[in-house]
Amino acid sequence: MKSEYSGRLAELARLFLKLGTAAFGGPAAHIAMMEDEIVNRRHWLSRDEFLDFLGATNLIPGPNSTEMAIHIGHRRAGWAGLIVAGSSFILPAFLIVLAISWAYVRFGSMPETAGILYGVKPVVLAIVLQAVWRLARSALKSRLLVITGVAAALAGGLGVNELAVLFGTGVFVALLKSIFSGNLAKAAALAHAFWPQIPAAGIAISFGLWPMFLIFVKIGSILFGSGYLLLVFLRADFIDRLHWLTEGQLLDAIAVGQVTPGPVFTAATFIGFLLSGFPGAVVATAGIFLPAFFFVAVSGPLVPRLRRSPTAGAFLDGVNAASVALMAVVTVQLAGAAFVDYATIGLGIIAAVLLLRYNLNTVWLVPGAIVAGIVIHATGFSQ
Repeated sequence: MKSEYSGRLAELARLFLKLGTAAFGGPAAHIAMMEDEIVNRRHWLSRDEFLDFLGATNLIPGPNSTEMAIHIGHRRAGWAGLIVAGSSFILPAFLIVLAISWAYVRFGSMPETAGILYGVKPVVLAIVLQAVWRLARSALKSRLLVITGVAAALAGGLGVNELAVLFGTGVFVALLKSIFSGNLAKAAALAHAFWPQIPAAGIAISFGLWPMFLIFVKIGSILFGSGYLLLVFLRADFIDRLHWLTEGQLLDAIAVGQVTPGPVFTAATFIGFLLSGFPGAVVATAGIFLPAFFFVAVSGPLVPRLRRSPTAGAFLDGVNAASVALMAVVTVQLAGAAFVDYATIGLGIIAAVLLLRYNLNTVWLVPGAIVAGIVIHATGFSQ
């Protein structure tokens, strides 16, 4: 029995190390690869069970594909499997981003590297634009959610704290749902329970590993929806409030997260290395992924109850609408750092057309942007 259990752990490690090394293309591509391996090839789960786990990841904050790996590990080999599967999926991306971070710090001012980032930045913005467009079509599924999404975008553009926007929108939609259903007592309870908890804007503090760890734990604990919403929180904390990064460095971090396999959340590894070398990379990575392990561990028994709750569903609808709105706002705010001349504007337009019209996989788009950036930068066409 013990040898069978150890064999399951080893099999989980091999599978998710492989997936973590080859998983380009974002969460949807990661989950499709997992479905093929887990359901079609290994028959560890039925398709219905796999879909149940996928639905569960949408009810909790954090990176969906990483949480899928954690769920599968737990089902296959208990608590040890939970840790082994999640860590194995994250580890390859961490090591790759760590190597890129070292090269960025060591050679970041070289023309060759500048050319790579010159081409990738506008394409990253186009990729985020595609994510916003597709998510909006799913998230803004009623007139109420469209209106609340527009209101959330206006609030975000005016500088209202992003947590206040997210939770405030979720509570507002849940309140309306309760009122329209005639449950005024539940509406009053929601208002009392949630509204005082909306956090105020943070204050600037001196850099340190512990404050950085706590910031990434906070981000990993509250980030619903697409991993691209990470832009919103990173910009709000590391640029607007703390002034630890520049907008160019933030775009570089997201670009590195995009051009490497595995979860986009490994942008935290890059930021941690920029701020404090190898210790910073380890601390930032641990901080942003730790909540995913916790939420998967505690959410399993609650998922069926949440699914049956109209109020909880309405709250999540509001959070998702606000998430898309804030992503759109940040895309506009970061455009100035990505589109610096006619060449980068052209790259962004071409990338947007290829993504939105022809659904080109980012596995092909990002390398193409790297080549284009190097050529344009080397020929001086961008001057």
